[in-house]
Order: sequence, then C-alpha cells, then structure tokens
Amino acid sequence: MKRILIVGASSAIAEATARLFAQRGDALFLTARRAEVLDAIAQDLKTRGASIAAGLVLDANDFERHQELFDRAEASLGALDIVLIAHGSLPDQNACEASVEATLDAFKTNALSAIGLCTTAAARMQAKGSGCIAVISSVAGERGRRSNYVYGAAKGALTIFLQGLRNRLHRAGVHVLTIKPGFVDTPMTSAFAKGPLWAKPHTVARGIVQAIDARRDIVYLPGFWRFIMIVVRSIPERIFKRLSL
Repeated sequence: MKRILIVGASSAIAEATARLFAQRGDALFLTARRAEVLDAIAQDLKTRGASIAAGLVLDANDFERHQELFDRAEASLGALDIVLIAHGSLPDQNACEASVEATLDAFKTNALSAIGLCTTAAARMQAKGSGCIAVISSVAGERGRRSNYVYGAAKGALTIFLQGLRNRLHRAGVHVLTIKPGFVDTPMTSAFAKGPLWAKPHTVARGIVQAIDARRDIVYLPGFWRFIMIVVRSIPERIFKRLSL
C-alpha cells in the first residue's frame, strides 16, 4: 500500500489516476478547490477500494497553506510515499498578450505553485531518504509556439526546475518524475477539435502509474509524443518562426 498526496485531484487526469491507485488499495489524500467536488471524488475512491480517501479544500496558488497541506496529509496517512502534482490551467493566449496580470497569473498556476509544492515535498522526502515526486508538465514546454507560448513557457520552466530537482534528490533516494502529456481530451480542452493525436484521461493515467512504479525520470504520454517532439525540436528557428503553430 502506498500513501499518496494528489494536488489538483479534480482534474480529469488526476481523478483517473487516483482511481487506479484506489483499485489497488492505496491510501489517498486529495486537494481540490471546491468542497462538494472533493467530497464526491473521495467517496468514489473509497467505493473503488482506497484504504483512505481524505482531503483538504485548497487553491494551490495559496502558497502560505502549502506547509499546512503537507502537515495534514502526513497526519492523515502517517507518511507520504508519493506526491502527484496535477493542477493547472490553460490560459487564453490572446488575453495574456494583452495583459501582464493574465500572463503572470498563468505562470503562477502552471509553474510557480507547482515549484513551491515541489520544494516543500523535496525537503521532507530528502530528510527521510525516500519518496516520489511526480509532476504533470506538458510537451508544450519543449518549444514556444505563438498559439500558446505563455502556457508553454510556464511548463518549460517547470520542466527545467524538475530536471535540477531530480539531479539534487537522486543521491538522497528520492524519485522525481516529469510527466509530459500531449493532447488530452478533458474539460480543459473541450473547445478544441479532437483528432487522432488526442488521448483519453484513463490512458494517460495508466502511463503515470506505470512510470511511477518503474521509477522513470521522464514519460511522454502517450509514448509517441516523444518522437513527435524530437521532430518539433529539430526544426531550425528560422523556419519554425514562420510556421502557424
């Protein structure tokens, strides 16, 4: 049995992943911003087999409550084996271009809040010499595209932070996993036309659980995105800047 904290448990990917953990009897501590949503998810996970499904109503952008979150999770579960950070938002690129505030808010949600949570988790896991920090980033963080470069830049910053954190914590026996989904059919992407490259949340969830169990460093989900991004990264900038992406 693993003792797992999931931040952003109401996201489609996080909820699908939590269901897989519940089915094998893991103990879960969850966060979401709305109490009624959090309660419904916790009840569902108990029905599915979770040994514990408790939670805390929390906005991950409330940095002053991060320590409280970890204190409450450890008190509820006894200890933490895995921390899955899964919250995020998809900002409106045009709105960000017109507003410094919107741009900084996008960075706060998609990079800074996750970095803050990772920093707190890292200190605790390093002290005990074990644990896993798994964080959902994105393939969007690998190259800036005019259609979503604010979101991509935030995820890129998060990815680089996780690289350094992995290097720091490796000697302490702490596993750091960077999760890079491609297009996923979730409520956050409901306005987008779907095609063959789009995955369902349960598919991504299976990949996350497998990557945690295998102690992978980086996982692209679905796996074909690794090869797509090799091609995207290889395009010279003088050509890439002319593309409508």
